[in-house]
Amino acid sequence: MKKNIVLIFTRNPELGKVKSRLAKGVGQENALEIYKKLLSHTKDVVSTLNCTKRVGYSVKVRDNDMWDNAIFEKFQQEGEDLGVRMYNAFEKAFADGYDNVLIVGSDLYDLRASHINEAFDALHSNDAVIGPAQDGGYYLLGMNKLVKDVFYNKEWGGDTVLAGTMNDLAMAKVHQLETLNDIDFAEDLKPYAEFAQYLQ
Repeated sequence: MKKNIVLIFTRNPELGKVKSRLAKGVGQENALEIYKKLLSHTKDVVSTLNCTKRVGYSVKVRDNDMWDNAIFEKFQQEGEDLGVRMYNAFEKAFADGYDNVLIVGSDLYDLRASHINEAFDALHSNDAVIGPAQDGGYYLLGMNKLVKDVFYNKEWGGDTVLAGTMNDLAMAKVHQLETLNDIDFAEDLKPYAEFAQYLQ
């Protein structure tokens, strides 16, 4: 049995510190509420998976929060930007003996366990797997050996991240998942009845 691990990066859900672009459209308090719902959705999806689950905190590890210590390992993200923080988390997972390492975003209401299971399956016959996001980034990245370049020289949060990452993986065999909608702006909420109240 190959050892699989999924990493989830989260921001500590505090007023004024999450979803700044979304907050411009719906206000700080609503943005925090929406982010908590997205975190809860991610937690529910990942909880069903048969693999190690590791949550990386942006500011400080919390013990008594929505991420049950019995299900989720917890760690503090380390590094000066998102790429370095992801690289460090991937490097640690490989050093811990995991064969297949995935990271998923925590702001996707369309994320399903099937996406993550497909990604792990793909790594049996591919070097890497990526889940493109509609905004030009990605919502999932996985690999079975560390490719350092994908974590550097990116404008994180920009619309060139996916293209740059695919360029870095040009020599690798890469499986692409379906494209999903990242929730970054108020208009990204429109497809979901669950968020209609925030668009009044």
